[in-house]
Amino acid sequence: MLFNSILNVKNIIVKEKMTKTDAEWQKILSDNEYSVLRKEGTERPFTNKLNDQKKEGNYYCKGCNAKLFSSKMKFDSGTGWPSFFDSYPNVFETTTDYKLVYPRTEYHCAKCDGHHGHLFNDGPAPTEKRYCNNGVALKFVEEKLF
Repeated sequence: MLFNSILNVKNIIVKEKMTKTDAEWQKILSDNEYSVLRKEGTERPFTNKLNDQKKEGNYYCKGCNAKLFSSKMKFDSGTGWPSFFDSYPNVFETTTDYKLVYPRTEYHCAKCDGHHGHLFNDGPAPTEKRYCNNGVALKFVEEKLF
């Protein structure tokens, strides 16, 4: 009982993980989506239409449909990838990536473990964060934000 109370006070949300085999992921994702979400690939900059998306709505994970970002969190970073200064709460988990020799913070969907991109400390106020996201890992849904 005490454990549950502590969890409630800290407002920790435990999400049920989605698990699929590689074969199941390959059936539901395109080759590019699979490369990025499951194999931690990176799409080429300036190749995804979501980089220039300006409509009101939300961005969802292509792997599991988890709501990740709103259009109000998006900004033009000039990098060629959709960039966001914040995300919805508890939607990502992070790891340290050394693929380019120096450490970078990599983020994955908390529900399906799909790779989305890297988190940098060079974004705008109020967070000064930049979620640099592969557009192919996102699905945009035009919808009214409240």
